[in-house]
Amino acid sequence: MLFLMVGLPCTGKTTAARRIESEHRALRLTKDEWVKALYGQENPPSAQDVIEGRLIQVGLRALELGNNVVIDYGLWSRDERSALRQAAADLGARVEMHYFELTPTEQRVRLDRRQAEAPHTTWPMSDAELAEWADAIDIPTPGELDGSEPVDDAPVGFATWDEWRHHRWPPSVS
Repeated sequence: MLFLMVGLPCTGKTTAARRIESEHRALRLTKDEWVKALYGQENPPSAQDVIEGRLIQVGLRALELGNNVVIDYGLWSRDERSALRQAAADLGARVEMHYFELTPTEQRVRLDRRQAEAPHTTWPMSDAELAEWADAIDIPTPGELDGSEPVDDAPVGFATWDEWRHHRWPPSVS
């Protein structure tokens, strides 16, 4: 089973991912933990996609070996989710998608609490950034969430989702 955690920062994705990890004996892949381990207080944009891509490679290999996997990134775009749904299907795995949503006020409260209690686990985020990200997320449809909606065709310019996935998540920093 591939579990996809979808949502904006501080909405509960990682808390749920940890629960799923324990309950389903799943490999949990949380990008922020890797970025923090590798870069400390830095959060270089050039490394984001590469780290995500490397963790996806690990996750897909774990699925191939018969293990449950939790991808805990946010997965804001439908294309990202479609690519991962297709990759799981290609491996004969099922997908369970979880969407997390909070009011902007509650999101800010959680972020401020995290900054105060565990600043080593996050980065500062402005209200303007949170609003910009809220406008950018493609909220999953009910059919996407329950798996009843078929995976879309790969975007124009890509023959397959696999090709798109390798483009979206490059293997190294340029």
